[in-house]
Amino acid sequence: MGKKLKAGKKGEVAQYITRTKAIRKLQLTLKDFRRLCILKGIYPRDPRRKLEGNTKTYYHVKDIAFLTHDPLINRFREMKSHIKKYKRALVRGNKEKAERMLENSPRYTLDHLIKERYPTFQDALRDLDDPLCLINLFASFPSDKDFNIPRDRIQNCQKLSREFNLFLIRSRALRKAFLSIKGVYLQAEVLGTRVTWIVPYPLAHDLPHDVDYRVMLTFLEFYETLLKFINFRLYKDIGLEYPPAIDTSVENANYFTYAALLVRGQTLGPEESHTKEKYENNDFAKFREETAAASGTNTKLF
Repeated sequence: MGKKLKAGKKGEVAQYITRTKAIRKLQLTLKDFRRLCILKGIYPRDPRRKLEGNTKTYYHVKDIAFLTHDPLINRFREMKSHIKKYKRALVRGNKEKAERMLENSPRYTLDHLIKERYPTFQDALRDLDDPLCLINLFASFPSDKDFNIPRDRIQNCQKLSREFNLFLIRSRALRKAFLSIKGVYLQAEVLGTRVTWIVPYPLAHDLPHDVDYRVMLTFLEFYETLLKFINFRLYKDIGLEYPPAIDTSVENANYFTYAALLVRGQTLGPEESHTKEKYENNDFAKFREETAAASGTNTKLF
């Protein structure tokens, strides 16, 4: 007679793990685990047989094993240790050491995630709808300390959105526009790929309190990096330098005009631009180092 197997050691049930066990395996906090899953594109699963009950959240075992090799885990641990040392220096009254630690805070980049999740440029363009919607949404938000929405993130969203809009103007890629109650729906054809997104009306916003802005800010962090790569590649395709310079004589603090954005280079004609077939076989990751130097994708702790 064979040895009796324990429940959950073989079969379909053994392919899934609860969130508590996954956090214990990765040695992360719940906050860092959620953040890492969002950045890596890992989502919960719904198995047919739930060994530990229907109230648990399950992940695939291969997804958790995929997370264990990511360098962001070590970065999160370094950041957590650095915060403890920084707070300890403040409590002891060592302001010079605290300021020095604030300047030398650990940084991390999401460049390898762009290479990992989007092997080709066309893959990135197909997934451009959600980034444009979220970036344009935050570009219309006011800064709020209660929800940890800093002003520099809003300004960066406005900058990325305007750079993408400038590309649409120079390449004449906009195809459709529709006014609705939610905002303005726009559709453009970028290198043969249709991209549809919504832009909110420029009105004052009353931020609701029943929204988890930490999750939205984590998605925004990844989308900002993705749109920087895409803008750089699109500008390079039409023969323009990225990022565009700003003409201070035209810029006004009260309103924005695209005449303030200075683009250097000659716009290519339709016959000189790259075709869709060429982009389908082009490696999107080849531009990682060049884009990071041009757009600055380093993320600081403070």
